[in-house]
Amino acid sequence: MLILCMDGHQQLAESLAQSLAAEVLPLEHRHFPDGEHYFNLPAEVNGEDVVVLCHLHQPNDKAMGLLFMASHLKEMGAKRVGLVAPYLAYMRQDIRFQPGECLTSKYFARLISQHFDYLVTIDPHLHRYHHLNEIYSIPTRTLHATRIIGEYLHTIGQQLSEQNPAQKVLVVGPDEESEQWAKTVASAAGCEHLVLTKTRRGDRDVAIHIPDVEQYRQHLPVMVDDIISTGRTMLRTAEQLQQQGLNAPLCIGVHAVFADGAEQEMRAGPIADIRTCNCIPHSTNSIDIGYLITPAILELILECESNSLEYTL
Repeated sequence: MLILCMDGHQQLAESLAQSLAAEVLPLEHRHFPDGEHYFNLPAEVNGEDVVVLCHLHQPNDKAMGLLFMASHLKEMGAKRVGLVAPYLAYMRQDIRFQPGECLTSKYFARLISQHFDYLVTIDPHLHRYHHLNEIYSIPTRTLHATRIIGEYLHTIGQQLSEQNPAQKVLVVGPDEESEQWAKTVASAAGCEHLVLTKTRRGDRDVAIHIPDVEQYRQHLPVMVDDIISTGRTMLRTAEQLQQQGLNAPLCIGVHAVFADGAEQEMRAGPIADIRTCNCIPHSTNSIDIGYLITPAILELILECESNSLEYTL
């Protein structure tokens, strides 16, 4: 098996290579003065399974390169070309909110399905779609980071208890909609979870209520979300927790999108730290999702083999 890293995320590529006993392919990539891609892949791929790794944050330039490289790999004789996109782009436009709007999620899925044999991604934005197979025609695996985040928090909880037995991790959901997510993470972490109750008094006046706040004063609140973009929800919730007398929270995100200035604004507020999974390369990356991806790749290769055998017979 061969791994081709298209996004400069060498740390994740090496993690996958180690767990898959695979080789990371060399790749020369640059742009001509007019912005066109130049690729050179000085390696033998004939008859090989190639896993292309590319997070699709800021996707447009990356997506064009992906399509070129998938075609190139197949022309060079690759047996199969799979795509591992820890962050999957073009999922938000899943309905026409206004007449004439382009369903980019559907058309992007069609392009990827035409060029790759399978797809692995983590916590995509599935809102009106219930499963990726509604728009992707290739085998897919949608993975969830809740378990590895929970395991990460379990380790933090053990470290806190060694310093002070009364200090524990507390997973906090900012509203009722986050309850299932908070409960799942807390279960994996072996800790309590708390979902804030909000009372809206007006458009800009929202009060929160934390039951039994006294018993949580020594806890480390942890807020978990799939995407940290503007960070405003986490920042506002942190401010509310502080007003209730709780400690500054740890913020954890699966995808480190971070709009311009978002990280700086969050760190200027009452937040203990920000940590993310390494789906998108970022200085906050602390949680490796490599071992989560590895079994999915192997399962999909076996599925493709089985489908190919059935087609042959």
